[in-house]
Amino acid sequence: MKKSRNVMLAAMVLLASVFLFPIWNITLEAPQYPIPLGMNIYVYKFQDMHDHDIKNINLMNHYVGMKYIPETIPEFSIFPVVLAFLFVLGVILAFYGKKNGYLFWIILTVVLCGIGMYDFYLWEYDYGHTLDPKAILKFTNKDGTPMGFQPPLFGSKDILNFKAHSYPRIGILGIMLALALAFKSYLMEKKKQVI
Repeated sequence: MKKSRNVMLAAMVLLASVFLFPIWNITLEAPQYPIPLGMNIYVYKFQDMHDHDIKNINLMNHYVGMKYIPETIPEFSIFPVVLAFLFVLGVILAFYGKKNGYLFWIILTVVLCGIGMYDFYLWEYDYGHTLDPKAILKFTNKDGTPMGFQPPLFGSKDILNFKAHSYPRIGILGIMLALALAFKSYLMEKKKQVI
């Protein structure tokens, strides 16, 4: 069996790990919560970091007019299908592909992951800026416009007396390592053709 094939198959195993581990985490710290509230985001669900965290976030956000974090979103039906497609394509390319096939898989995966991150940003923006005008508490910026409560896409951000953290988790590492191994397969095939 070709070495590049083995490396590409290992990449697909790493890609499949994304179904087992969260891809992202959002945590909220505040003086009134000695244990920070948070949620892990998988490709198919939201999950509490601690019991009832999402329920408590929803209760807190209700006062400023933010939407509830739903149990499911359309992306939870789309992302697993996209990743399953990339997995099957990667396995096929491992057995029948050449270096250009590996390169195509890498570019396609990067583009689709970029679209996924952009979609995540849009979801966060809508979540933090589409506020109920009948909210109990209303906060405005210095210029008088309604304050947004969007968590950061990546990093940490102060929102009123909260510090919001948003960082990738082990599922993203699986995708990054899968891309690295696929690139190694591409280089192995390219080197073989030169020799």
